Amino acid sequence: MPINQNMHKLLLFAGLLSGLLSQAQRPYWQQEVKYRIDVSLNDRDHSLKGRIELDYTNNSPDTLAFIWFHLWPNAYKNESTAFASQLFRDKEGKKRWSKMKDRGFIDSLDFSVNSRKATVVADSSHIDIVKLMLNEPLLPGSSAAITSPFYVKLPTYTSRSGHSGQSYMVCQWYPKPAVYDRKGWHPMPYLDQGEFYSEFGSFDVNITLPSSYIVGATGELQQADELRQYREIGSRNVQSASRKNVISYTPAAAALKTLSYHGENIHDFAWFADKDFVIRYDTLQLPSGRVVDVFTYHHPGGNPNWVKSTSYVKDGTRAYSGYLGEYAYPVVQAVEGPKNEMSGGMEYPMITLITSPTADEETLDAVITHEVGHNWLYGMLASNERIHAWLDEGLNTYLQLRYEAEKYRAISVFGNALPSEYRQKSFPDFQASVYQALNKIPMEEYIDKPAAEFSKDDYGSIQYLKTSIWLYIMELKLGKDELDKALQAYFTEWRFKHPYPEDLKAVMEKTMNRNLGPYFDLLKKTGSF
Repeated sequence: MPINQNMHKLLLFAGLLSGLLSQAQRPYWQQEVKYRIDVSLNDRDHSLKGRIELDYTNNSPDTLAFIWFHLWPNAYKNESTAFASQLFRDKEGKKRWSKMKDRGFIDSLDFSVNSRKATVVADSSHIDIVKLMLNEPLLPGSSAAITSPFYVKLPTYTSRSGHSGQSYMVCQWYPKPAVYDRKGWHPMPYLDQGEFYSEFGSFDVNITLPSSYIVGATGELQQADELRQYREIGSRNVQSASRKNVISYTPAAAALKTLSYHGENIHDFAWFADKDFVIRYDTLQLPSGRVVDVFTYHHPGGNPNWVKSTSYVKDGTRAYSGYLGEYAYPVVQAVEGPKNEMSGGMEYPMITLITSPTADEETLDAVITHEVGHNWLYGMLASNERIHAWLDEGLNTYLQLRYEAEKYRAISVFGNALPSEYRQKSFPDFQASVYQALNKIPMEEYIDKPAAEFSKDDYGSIQYLKTSIWLYIMELKLGKDELDKALQAYFTEWRFKHPYPEDLKAVMEKTMNRNLGPYFDLLKKTGSF
């Protein structure tokens, strides 16, 4: 019997609804990447020569015909890249580009998949994105072994990666798969304003370089003798409050050495090398009783306030472990780098680069704590920073401002402009006064907007400060204890995963047992709250 038109429409609607419900109820999944990287530093021409081997596991319900890869060192190659175009929109950016004596790039790539040579298709718009075509479809639950040699010319340091003489900041430096999640692929060019999104997995990285270098890196150092020496030098430096290494670092007898690092449940790897690093070392016992190593590395002629840097790292790690949940990694580190015109620091798993050479004690503490805090909001909660920067920077800044208020009755964003009588206020009154002042700063743009669409000034004020004000409004209206419980539940549920704004909202609503729609609608509100 033929189906009449109305019945056909009803069946079609039912089928669509069933499909949408099925998609909404699909269990969470994320891809996994296991990296093995061997890399050598040439400190004469400031280059890297390496080989990458990675096991890419397709945990999605989809069959993959290709994998997008980031080749971020190519961002520095010429004036046609997205990075260069973004810099040129700003007067200071043009100066930064002109000072970049060495241009960066990555080449010598020769990809194989499961031991068979693979085809690479260049992106039509960006030289720092390519599509690796798989020789065979990658079925759900299957893995592919991907290998390639690579060569990187490090640029003069101006953004996040590069060198300043023979001091090396090696970040976003290896071929990296783009994220494939429930919303699809996320290939993206490198940008100065606008950060990253990467897949979780493990890293085993072997770094070969001249023996005279001291290295700080993501992960745990595997060479017992080198680690023992770092700890001994660092402990003595902390005890003496010296700005130089009290005990001299003794390089390996050979001209070159290889240092190996291992990390689990991380989505990036960065390393820093300098012959003159002053090492500082301490340990921190977390509430569970677990002890983590605390290292900082700074320059003997740098900011003198780094003599207290391990205490800042410890206080920040202890505070965030209370705010959100315990620090998960075995080591936490901070490194002093050159001044950066874009930011005061840049975070990587287990290690952060701090680029605030003139910061006073309280400001340096705040910057280090903010960047260490990214081990939670970016490191363990790996949201898409390029699209939803507030979910990382804003939540982190809200907690950083709380840390400063609790410890100092100060807020570094105001510098020395905060009236001295504020320091005499109680914590709640101090916070209220600070947020009243923050809310008077002109902030016309709305919060939930991609990072690249903001002006330089608006990016800082909206993504960092306006989001903090938004959270403080919820703290006032819903209760600090209730908000803390909700954020802790969010961390617990989404640790080592890729959350989106709707995931934060869902966890908070479930924890608080209330509709938070009106509060989350404020993320699209222009002007002040």
